[in-house]
Amino acid sequence: MKKTKKLVSLVLAVLMIALTACSGSKTEPDETAPAESVQGAVNEENENTSSQETILNAGVSFTIASMDAHLDYNGWYTNVYGVTEELFKLNGSYEVEPWLAEKAENDGNTWTITLKDGIAFSNGEAVTADMVVRNLERAAEKNERFAYLGEYEMKAVDEKTLTITTPDVYPTMVNDLTSPELAIMDLDNSADIDSSPVCTGPFIVTEFEPNGTVRVARNENYWNGSAKLDGAVFYYMPEDDTKQMALQNGEIDCYDFVTASAMEIYQAEPENYNLTVLPASRLQFYILNEDRMEDAVRRAVNLTVDKEAIASYLQGTVSPAAGPFGTGSAYGKVSVPAVDTEKAAACLEEAGYTKNAQGFYEKNGQELNLNIAYYASRSLDTLALLIQEQLKEIGINSYLTCEEDPDATYIATADFDIALYCMIADKAGDPYYFIDSTLRDGSYYDVGGFDDPECEKLIDELKYEVDTKKRAELANQIVQIAIDDNAFGYVGLFNKVTVTLSGVTGFAENLPYDFYGIDADSEKN
Repeated sequence: MKKTKKLVSLVLAVLMIALTACSGSKTEPDETAPAESVQGAVNEENENTSSQETILNAGVSFTIASMDAHLDYNGWYTNVYGVTEELFKLNGSYEVEPWLAEKAENDGNTWTITLKDGIAFSNGEAVTADMVVRNLERAAEKNERFAYLGEYEMKAVDEKTLTITTPDVYPTMVNDLTSPELAIMDLDNSADIDSSPVCTGPFIVTEFEPNGTVRVARNENYWNGSAKLDGAVFYYMPEDDTKQMALQNGEIDCYDFVTASAMEIYQAEPENYNLTVLPASRLQFYILNEDRMEDAVRRAVNLTVDKEAIASYLQGTVSPAAGPFGTGSAYGKVSVPAVDTEKAAACLEEAGYTKNAQGFYEKNGQELNLNIAYYASRSLDTLALLIQEQLKEIGINSYLTCEEDPDATYIATADFDIALYCMIADKAGDPYYFIDSTLRDGSYYDVGGFDDPECEKLIDELKYEVDTKKRAELANQIVQIAIDDNAFGYVGLFNKVTVTLSGVTGFAENLPYDFYGIDADSEKN
């Protein structure tokens, strides 16, 4: 804690300079429109709501222009609204569970998926295997991130059974089918799919304002029972202070993406607010350039970067990471050396580095001066400053390079010593995506020179392994190799922080994903 406090004054002094130097790129959905008369809208809604109805009022940080779940990231939000569902879903342990599907069986290159009995759309029409196939085909056409589905042979065997045949063995098919963008909609009866699609969720859209307020009501034909809420209203509130004030005034009942300052307020009043903090799947990490730094330097960096101090400074918005995945997952079981600045200094000195008159390490008359490249969003600007100061404490000099678009600059050119980045590491309850994207030789984020033959062999095994327990074991071995090689530093997992008023439950507060919200069990007492 003392070390963290020493960093505060420096960070606060230069953070505004860093923020004005560049702005971060947007690789995930983000705020797209200004809030319009939020206060008035909430008050008007509360006045018009019957006292006999139980309506949940939620503040949301993001908005969409269309309710078509197959477009862009829209499915994330239609899921939050309780309107759409997928064949499978993820639970709090990062495991896949059946949702609309009863089961999935794999036989070589073919997956056979069986739907549950009685699945129906909100209009009462049965969900058939043929309709599911048509939805998957449409998603492949409409969303470039799922275009690969168009390369698979998908067909309905009967009313409840469909098959998906892939060119090669594809063990993570059910993980892919948890993606919110693969929601199942009634394509024949959704006359206005942009505003009021016919879906399977416990709620139906009653009013949709593009880039604004969304209102839903109980789906009286819900296949899985009756929702406890009569409905919900989702107010677009991109400003943190607006959400906080609305909650404190009782104008909304819940919201997520809670700031550190607001957390302190809610924690002080547990009788009024329920605050849930979960390490989620968005990872802050850095790449160490093996082509520009010898192993002793990389090891010294990793022994110096204090993740606990960084998490403390960021005041509960992140949790210290061991590897790229949450420790609650079967594939998040790796170990990292404890912070040891004395050992870090010894590594450098054993490698021939000595301190100069300015107190910085040098070798052969050349000062060790590392280039830390970063972009300004996802707290990477603060992270860069904290790491710089921590390295300075042991005698490693560094300078910061801020880029607006990391993918077009230092990720593309490998012009860095330490490259900061943030991305969702666990997209669908399986480790392969992140491992293949960062640790496979020649992959998109393998720009720091990491190349290990054993790691390549294990990644190839992971690609085709169908047993989930074995997949977790392989993933842990692969990530441990990268950690032991000092190829990366996994700093923090952003926390999913949700607050609800006392008596309000079921806003997906216990799930570490951004793309779930209300469901049939959501309550407001």
